[in-house]
Parts: sequence; structure tokens; C-alpha cells
Amino acid sequence: MKELGQHVIAAIGWDRDFAWTGTREAIDTALALGVGGFLIRGGPRYEVAQLARALHAHSPVPLLIAADLERGAGERFHGAVALPPARALASLNESDVVRRAARITARDARELGINWALGPVCDLDLDNGNPIVGTRGFGSDAKRVAELGAEWIDACQAESVLACAKHFPGHGRTQVDSHLGLPVQDESLTELLASDLVPFRAAVDAGVASIMTAHVAFPALDRSAEPATLSAPTIALLRGELGFDGLVVTDALDMGGVLASRDAQSGTVRDQPAAAVRAMAAGCDLLLAPSEPALVVRALADAVADGRLNAEQLAKSRARRDWWATWGRWLPDTRGPTLDDRTWAKQVSDKVLQVVRGRVPWVPPACEVVMVDDDPASAAPSRWSFIQSLQALGRTVNVVPGATSAGEGVLIIAVFADVLAGKGHVSITPQSRLTVRLAVQAARTLKRDALVVLFGHSRLASELPDAAHLLCAWSGDRGMQEAAARALVS
Repeated sequence: MKELGQHVIAAIGWDRDFAWTGTREAIDTALALGVGGFLIRGGPRYEVAQLARALHAHSPVPLLIAADLERGAGERFHGAVALPPARALASLNESDVVRRAARITARDARELGINWALGPVCDLDLDNGNPIVGTRGFGSDAKRVAELGAEWIDACQAESVLACAKHFPGHGRTQVDSHLGLPVQDESLTELLASDLVPFRAAVDAGVASIMTAHVAFPALDRSAEPATLSAPTIALLRGELGFDGLVVTDALDMGGVLASRDAQSGTVRDQPAAAVRAMAAGCDLLLAPSEPALVVRALADAVADGRLNAEQLAKSRARRDWWATWGRWLPDTRGPTLDDRTWAKQVSDKVLQVVRGRVPWVPPACEVVMVDDDPASAAPSRWSFIQSLQALGRTVNVVPGATSAGEGVLIIAVFADVLAGKGHVSITPQSRLTVRLAVQAARTLKRDALVVLFGHSRLASELPDAAHLLCAWSGDRGMQEAAARALVS
């Protein structure tokens, strides 16, 4: 049983009120199962480092400690270095910027006890309605995405942190959020090889340690229309055509895309243990974030016993996991990002900001801000970094529903419209567009300028035509909120 536990990467979530208290029993259970690693979701820097050290110390096998670090460790962990999203970095058209961002991310990770960065996103941003990729990817040009993804991987792994190219064979054409349902893509194999698969081939050539599967169905690759995570022909394409011999990890097993369909053999709605068995039978090595690891390990054991899973194939998967866990074996590391790294991260965050329309008007000592939130609160970072940063830079901030006669100067309209898990859409909702329109009109009535600060992809500016002045900050992460505040008062 403990050997089978090594295929599981258990998730640990930080709670703002209870810290790790609510997860202690689950952590102990996972360690007793002999899991191959943990996925840490959130927490203050110091607390995360303490937890990771304890996990490494108490595990009987070398662990893979993972985190989603697409935008630097600051994306997930308070006090770590925050970086712009991949699309913002790519807008500078400087490969060295991407390399340094990856290097800082890896150094931060190592100091935190994390040896597996679940990034970069190698999906092409091919559909403006895609609710998954957006600013997370490097863009739509397959060759350029391939080049930048390979640079990120090489720089990350040069710091002894495993990288993970995701989401194979490509999530860039979907209009369904795979957290909520199963997207189906109808492109031919020829089309995929010429575009979507190009960045993944480059990732393999760069020596990437791991590749994450997409919960997306590709009938051209597998007539059963199973999600790639559960598709033996799709994994065979990765191993054969692309020649990948590293770790294949599923996307999270609690997502709707892998659970949405009925099991072809039993005809019943698929649960996580059943999905885990199918994923391993298809050729995956590791199972990411099942809700109940013990049930998954039991299902794997039952499948080995009745012949649905090949014990020899599983042993090869464990050997791959052990090799990479040993390669990235964590040792106490206090180097971390330097002061120069932290300064550079702020500078590059300032540099990627784009004035899409008009200019950035003068912001008075007492300013009014309208907050327009188009994102689900459960998945979004704190919105108050922007306000707090303005205050730290000497501005008195009044958060208002619209321009008031007591205010003066420019009305700032902060629009949060990021690409977030489970959000299910990327365009700005009609209600949010109406709120912006009314706020701009109210400012004009008072003969005041209005500036929209867009915390989302620059292309969303076309959905906010009313404001004469628009600054794109690319994402709602803390670092980009702080950068936007600096731009307003510089």
C-alpha cells in the first residue's frame, strides 16, 4: 500500500483563520500512506517554510513538494517575490527577462522547501474566449511560446527545482473551464502537431522534468473522447512522438473536466478513485490533489489485485518519481532571492504596465477609487493591495461607488478581471461594464477625468470603451496592484 501511495500528490490548503490546523490530520494520514509529495496552496512565507521542512523530515521517501508558481512564489505565498504573469513578461520581447523570472521563482521555492514548480503554462492563447489560459500563457505564436517556455524551464531547473509544462496536449482553444466541465477540441492531429504541440515538444527538448495533462478531450487523438488525463493514446503520443521520459502528472483530480463523463466500462458517473485508476492505466505517473488520498490508494490496490493496473508499469512510474525526487532533493537552503532580485521584480512589474488609451492623469493627494470586481472572491487575491499601496505612497483614498462632488482630479476605476480557476468566463460581465460606464459618465458630469486600471489581459480594454484613459496591469496579483499604484503617483 505504501508503495502505491507514492503515486499520490496530496494537497494542503492554508486557511486564513486556522492556518494549517484543519489539515494536520490529513497531513498525518498522507504521510502514513507514503505519498510521493504534497501540493501546498497558500500561506505566509515563514509558515510554509516550516511546514515544508517538517514534511521533508518526516517522509520515508524523498518528497516532491509542489506549488503553482506561474507568477513567482508571491502568487501563492505572502512575503515571497511577486512577478508579472507570463503574457506580461512576453510583451517585453526579452528572453532574459523570462529566464530571470524563472530563476527568482526557483530560488524562492528552494528557500521555502519547495522543489517542484508547476509551471510554465505552455498552452497557446488562441481563443479570446478561453477561460483558462489568457495571461497565464506566453501568447499565441507557437514558435515564440516554445522559445520562452524552454527558457523558463532551463532557468528553473538550473536552480535544482523541477519544472512542469502544462497542460498537454494544449488548453489554448477551449471555451469551457475544465474546473467546471469537460472541454472537447476537434482539431486534427496535423493541426495539433503544427501548433498546440510545438511548445510541448520544445519543453521535452529542454529536458523538462514533468508534464501535466489537460482535462480536455481530443477526439482526433482518442476516439473515446476521454479527457487527455485518462487517454492512453494521448499519453502514448507524448511518450512516443515527443519522446518524453519524465514524469506525467494529472491536473487536479477534483476538477469537473475529469469527473464530468460516465465511465465507459461501468456506465456510472466517474468519481476520483475511478479517475485515478484510469489515469494510471493510461500512463500517468502521479495523481495530483485527490480529495481523499486514502480512497485513491485503496482503489489503486484493488486495481492491481484484479489486473486492471499493471504492477510492472506502476513500478516504472515509481522509479521515475524516485529519480526526480532524488535529483531535486531538498536541503536547507537560505540563499533565496537577493535584494537585487526583489528590486528587479518590482522594476519589471513596473515595466510591463501598458497605457492602452490616453495617459495616466495626475492623481491628487485625496483620490477617489471605484472598485469593480469581476472575479469570484473565493479564488481571487486580496483587492486591497492597490488601495494600501496608494496610501503608502502618500495618497488618502476614498473608496466610492462613483464620482462625488467632494472629490477632485481623476476618478480611478479599478477593474479586476483575471483568469481564475473555476471562474468559467474571461470576458467582463455586463454588470461590470455598466458599472464602469456609469462611473465614467458621473466623472464627466463633474468635469473630471476617469482612469480605468485594468487588472486583466490588455485585450479586455475593448470591452471598456467609455474611459478615455486606460492602464493595463495584466493581473490582480499583489505585485501588479502595487506596480499600478506606483505608476499612478510617479
